[in-house]
Order: sequence, then structure tokens, then C-alpha cells
Amino acid sequence: MDTTIRNLDEVAYRQLRARAVLSGRTIGDLVNEAIRSYLARPERSARDASLADLAPEDYGEGQEHLSEEIDAVLYGA
Repeated sequence: MDTTIRNLDEVAYRQLRARAVLSGRTIGDLVNEAIRSYLARPERSARDASLADLAPEDYGEGQEHLSEEIDAVLYGA
């Protein structure tokens, strides 16, 4: 199917075009792959989202007080 897509990010499009050329594929191939990948993800609406779904992330040894340090920088000590 031929279609026109408007309002693409110019930088992202140029990067996609370069990747297509380097990989010997067409932009259409890469866009189709991206669409299929997006559609394969489970669909979640904002109504279904919950803070309980968030999991803490480990930033490694010595980073236990990272959020407090960020708050101090943003909001003052």
C-alpha cells in the first residue's frame, strides 16, 4: 500500500533513511517492522495504569540516596 505520512520528525526520518541504506533495506521495510513491533506490545490504557505497577530500579552501590540528592539539587538543601 502506498501512503503519505505527514509531520515526521526530520532528524528521526534522516536517521531511519540512513539505517535503511546501510542495511540494504527500504524505508518501507523498516516502517513496517516498527509498526508490527508496536502492535505486538500489550495494549494498556492510562486508566489501567497504576502506581502499584511501578517497580523500583537498582542504580547500584552508593546510590541509595540518589532521589534525596536530586531533590536537594532541584529544590535546595
